[in-house]
Amino acid sequence: MNQSINTKFIFLILISLLFLGLNSIFCKLALSTNSIDAYSFTFFRLFFGSITLILIYFYKTKKISILPKSNWLSSFMLFLYAICFSYSFLDINAGLGTLLLFAVVQIVMVVFSLLYKEKINLQKIIGILLALFGLVYLLYPKESFEVSLFHAFLMIIAGIAWAIYSVLGKKSSDALYNTMDNFTKSLVFVGIFYILFLPQNSFVTINGLLLAFISGSVTSAVGYVLWYMVLPKMQFITAGIIQLFVPIISIIISIIFLNESLTFTLLLSTIIIFAGIILTIFSKKNINNH
Repeated sequence: MNQSINTKFIFLILISLLFLGLNSIFCKLALSTNSIDAYSFTFFRLFFGSITLILIYFYKTKKISILPKSNWLSSFMLFLYAICFSYSFLDINAGLGTLLLFAVVQIVMVVFSLLYKEKINLQKIIGILLALFGLVYLLYPKESFEVSLFHAFLMIIAGIAWAIYSVLGKKSSDALYNTMDNFTKSLVFVGIFYILFLPQNSFVTINGLLLAFISGSVTSAVGYVLWYMVLPKMQFITAGIIQLFVPIISIIISIIFLNESLTFTLLLSTIIIFAGIILTIFSKKNINNH
């Protein structure tokens, strides 16, 4: 990579990570203020994301094309991530939830890295282990730090789904089209979920709709296109570890804007995980120069 391409690449990564972090903030803000229920937030987030991407794609190509036989697995993973993500935030803080989400993503990406036989040096291994130790420390039961295990389990499912969505994105040759297709088809699974589980007490306020719109059209739709643009240029393991920057972003924003408390446990685990990220990122051969 030359310097200008490298700078653009890093900028796209930073913007996509910021948007991923803001998704947690918008979702938690919408649910904690009783502006919308979890199911409706998921539906409108994916619906607005789909409409936005269709309009952008039509503006660029002057056509609308949905292939009926492709992208169903990635669309389902997008739906599974989004629905578990929303329901998890009913009883878990934005900072903690995001930290849990992307720590799980990292673990799954490491597994895929090993399956695809990517080269992993000692420094990268130490960094990964350090980050995972930070996660174990965070979730280990303590009298002064409680977490709902059911809602944590939902976030773990969301993390696995997002990791698989990211793995599938490494094969993307058209980030805009694939993301548009994924969002549009994910609405099929949202409908199936409604038929199977009949979510009760659905409600929507103007504030809830606005937060779902911003989360869907901006931080999800645009953020995921950018993420699919940078994914093919990275190793699985690098893609996994840099996403651990997202919870750090979310924790800082949630403390400032959502008045969430910075406990010693959360602070220390964040520092440990951040140290693991730095070790991994600054090891050699992190980015594939495709």
